[in-house]
Amino acid sequence: MPFLGQDWRSPGQSWVKTEEGWKKTTADDKNNNVSVQSFCKVEEEEECFNKENLLLSLSYDMAAKKRKKDLMNNNTKVPYFHREKWIYVHKGSTKERHGYCTLGEAFNRLDFCSAINDTRRFNYVVRLLELIAKSQLPSLSGVAQKNYMNILERVVQKVLDDQQNVRPIKELLHTLYVSLCGLVQDMGKSVLVGNINIWVHRMENILQWQQQLDNIQINRPTSTGMTLTDLPAILQLNIMQRLSDGRDLVSLGQVCPELGILTEDRLLWKKLCQYHFTDRQIRKRLMVSDKGHLEWKKMYFKLSRCYPHREQYSDTLHFCTHCHILFWKDTNHPCTANNPESCTSSLSPQDFISLFNF
Repeated sequence: MPFLGQDWRSPGQSWVKTEEGWKKTTADDKNNNVSVQSFCKVEEEEECFNKENLLLSLSYDMAAKKRKKDLMNNNTKVPYFHREKWIYVHKGSTKERHGYCTLGEAFNRLDFCSAINDTRRFNYVVRLLELIAKSQLPSLSGVAQKNYMNILERVVQKVLDDQQNVRPIKELLHTLYVSLCGLVQDMGKSVLVGNINIWVHRMENILQWQQQLDNIQINRPTSTGMTLTDLPAILQLNIMQRLSDGRDLVSLGQVCPELGILTEDRLLWKKLCQYHFTDRQIRKRLMVSDKGHLEWKKMYFKLSRCYPHREQYSDTLHFCTHCHILFWKDTNHPCTANNPESCTSSLSPQDFISLFNF
């Protein structure tokens, strides 16, 4: 059996197994073989490393271009839209379950994108956007803030296409712009997430949307038959009673003199005051004319400056206290209670925000 290791008694010789058999090699031969093998191995590693670096550099360049494009255009919208009919809400996270207990998570995951296309939910979403713009915008995460602006853009585009609900959207944009002017000035306090250039770009978009809404021209529909003025006066008053905003009545009265006379009806403004305000609020702001009659129209606008209007929506978000599910009214939720309706409550936009301020 040949000696496999280096023989300390020989002058640096050792036995090496080759294809032709066992041979003696010196330390110099061994070093040469090792150096050749190591050199080849180093070359292979360098080639692989160069290939990896090339791929990494390409992916890095693509990512850098994408970030630059996002910064300039701010058009990354697709990953930030979610379509969930209901979400689980609770006040604390556990190891078993992570709850969407923040306003930003709820705003991201509820189906607001399709809600703005639903006539019943449109006013609810607009009111929610307005409340967030007033005070809750800094509490949203970066993704939620971007989602907020993307949904707002869809709302504006819908109004421009349908030529409806122009005034509420103007008020929303004005509120948001005023809030952003105050928040951008405090960027050093980290009140907003993201680069200030992105927010300046968004403020420019808001100004552009406001200009588009100011330049909108509502097309007069083609007459296909009977119009509002063709109806009896009692029916016209009955239709006017369905309007919940006094400014809509004033605008309707400016259409023609006949409608202007009807919109001055005292009973119409009395019902409008009693709908929005309590008897105690009305008694505090009584206004009497020279003839001894109550000036209901003047009282309405005076009360509107002092007290908030009553809010009424065709469809709202609901919260189940039994299973802690937040869902739209016509959406089934996995409630295990015997009587799900007994533990379900409707949430106004203000209640929706208050639900996450614990």
